[in-house]
Amino acid sequence: MRAKATVIFDGDCGFCTWCAGKLERWVKPPASIIPWQLADLDELGVSQAQCESALQWVPRDGAPVAGGRAIAALLLASSPPWRAIGALLCLPGLAQLTDRGYEIVAANRHRLPGSTPACDISSR
Repeated sequence: MRAKATVIFDGDCGFCTWCAGKLERWVKPPASIIPWQLADLDELGVSQAQCESALQWVPRDGAPVAGGRAIAALLLASSPPWRAIGALLCLPGLAQLTDRGYEIVAANRHRLPGSTPACDISSR
C-alpha cells in the first residue's frame, strides 16, 4: 500500500498543468499531484501510454482509474463539497457523461487556454 494516493497528469501540456494547479488549490485532494514525466510509473502501476492518453488516479490501494472516472474518484476521496460532486459523477448516466465530457476536453485540450503544442494528442 502506498502512503498516499497519486494524481498523474501530463506535465508537458499547459492546460493539464493549469488544471493540476487548480486541483491543488481548490480541491486539495489527499494525494500527490505529479506530472507523469516525473513519476515512477512502474511503482504506480501505470504505463506511459496510459498517462499520455488520460489523467490517472492511483489510490493508496487498488487499481488505477483513468479519465472521467479518475476525476470522480479523486473528488470522492476529497473533503466536502467535492466528495458529493464525486458521488454525483458516479451515478448511472452521469458516469457515462463524465467519461464522454473528459474525452471531448482531452481531444481538444490543444484548443483551450494555456495550451501548448504538446497538448495536441491527435499526433501521438
